[in-house]
Amino acid sequence: MARLRLIKAINEAIREEMERDEKVFVLGEDVEASIFGDLRGLFEIFGKGRVRNTPISENTLTGMTVGAAACGYRPVLHIMFANFLFTGMDGIANQMAKARLMSGGQIELPITIIASYGGGRANAAQHSDTPYSAFMNLGGVHLVVPSNPADAKGLLKSAIRCNDPVLYFEPAGRGGEMGDVPDEEYLTPIGKAAVVREGGDLTLISMGTTMRMTLQAADRLAEQGLECEVVDVRTLAPLDEDTICAAAARTGRVVIVDESRERASAASQIAAVIAERSFEQLKAPIKRVTALNAGLPLAPASEQYLLPSVDKVMAAATEISKNVRVSE
Repeated sequence: MARLRLIKAINEAIREEMERDEKVFVLGEDVEASIFGDLRGLFEIFGKGRVRNTPISENTLTGMTVGAAACGYRPVLHIMFANFLFTGMDGIANQMAKARLMSGGQIELPITIIASYGGGRANAAQHSDTPYSAFMNLGGVHLVVPSNPADAKGLLKSAIRCNDPVLYFEPAGRGGEMGDVPDEEYLTPIGKAAVVREGGDLTLISMGTTMRMTLQAADRLAEQGLECEVVDVRTLAPLDEDTICAAAARTGRVVIVDESRERASAASQIAAVIAERSFEQLKAPIKRVTALNAGLPLAPASEQYLLPSVDKVMAAATEISKNVRVSE
């Protein structure tokens, strides 16, 4: 078992898959330079034929990946910031999400798009969004959101091998965090959540960038006598409803922590699923801890005000721990 930084785990996943399959190649803006560090060294190993620098034109890039995948390649598009997905939206929403359906299953598009998301680093509004909830609505694409190095590697390898398009949301600001990564070959399955902590009083559901604060909140709540079960969603499409609803039913009290904005957030969809499937087991209203409904400003203090935090998670958990339904 190796201890790796999250960006190193991503790097290993891509290198191993490029070694395994010559049809895998990387493209994107400044991929040769690897500004984020997650592609470092790949150009030196595989050369410009398989690590391709491109112009700044995201709509062209997403269209290129559709064409390359339709011709039998497995493109890995590093689009840098998740906000840039919006400028490549036609290729994603109208082409890769629909090509298999519109071709009657004749076309497979094994595309992986890596996009760094999230705030907290004073990168201002156009480089700090958490937009995965918008892409949950498309249909035809998978969405994965790793929170630790082991899942970062395992989910990326699964994404590259998948015959459908996968949007891989890389948690910004977490790249330097260390974690255990198995030495042997492994894949983290797409569509399977993980229960990372057991507890009988409260269920905390989280993903990606917010997992660290969720686990910190669980530790502090335990000191106050509240034992929390913690679920790492890992995949937003398809969503592992069975694991999520079972965890919610075990405690009857649920807080969902999500860095996307509150309105139509991933947390909103998860809350709706729990309300439909596990309502009879709930002992209190479902609480969501999300970003507020505004763009993230440059000023760090203002930015932090809009984002989820350990204190906000604890406040929501403490509030619902006092709620008791009349039927209980």
